[in-house]
Amino acid sequence: MAADDSTLARVALVTGAARGIGQGIALELGRHGWRVAVNDYRASRVAEETASQVRALGTEACAIDANVGVAADVARMVDEVIARFGRIDLLVNNAGVQTTGALLDVTETDWDRVIDTNLKGCFLCTQAAARRMKDTGGGAIVNIGSGCCKVPFPGLVAYSASKAGIDMLTKLAAVELGPLGIRVNCVAPGAVEIERTRLEREDYAGDWSRVTPLRRIGTPLDIARAVVFLASEEASFITGQTIWVDGGLFGQPPWAT
Repeated sequence: MAADDSTLARVALVTGAARGIGQGIALELGRHGWRVAVNDYRASRVAEETASQVRALGTEACAIDANVGVAADVARMVDEVIARFGRIDLLVNNAGVQTTGALLDVTETDWDRVIDTNLKGCFLCTQAAARRMKDTGGGAIVNIGSGCCKVPFPGLVAYSASKAGIDMLTKLAAVELGPLGIRVNCVAPGAVEIERTRLEREDYAGDWSRVTPLRRIGTPLDIARAVVFLASEEASFITGQTIWVDGGLFGQPPWAT
């Protein structure tokens, strides 16, 4: 796809973008002419490979290793993006980790790791990027949520709590940052097939397709297209919203069969 002339100067920072949904988002932004900073933590080689794929689409990209749950790392990351590209127009808070286990078995270490990366990381990156955006006329922030904000997922207590927090952080940030010209929205995926989710079930795609109204599983591209839309001028009057990209999965009641 040819670059969109209206976005040639725009800069996006995508966290957790070495693989999976984050990688899909980085590539789709690249296809639309965005310059992209690809963040990941302890995955420098893979992040650089993603950045290389973005560059192959005809735009600029760089890889930045940083832990989004550490304030000093986030500050350094944002400084690097500004030094490289001069501005940040879009932040995609995608970085996240997931641990499984029953509520009574979750350890403090697991809880802290998930909350620090998913929720605290979203807060730190939003704060740091918004401080720069307000000085350059505004921008957009898109958080990646989850279907577990709508229905409880047993065994995903820390992850579900973190994503529910992101849902409310999205709304609060939209209200506070709106006067600064910064829009904040959330994209909440349903069942999406990536390297990690394929390991969750023997037939992940088949099992989730059968219970999804559109009768297929989601892809990183499905999520990426929603992010690109929310970052565009076409969405200039949309803020504080959670967009469910789930094929209808979480909009249906659990009818007895």
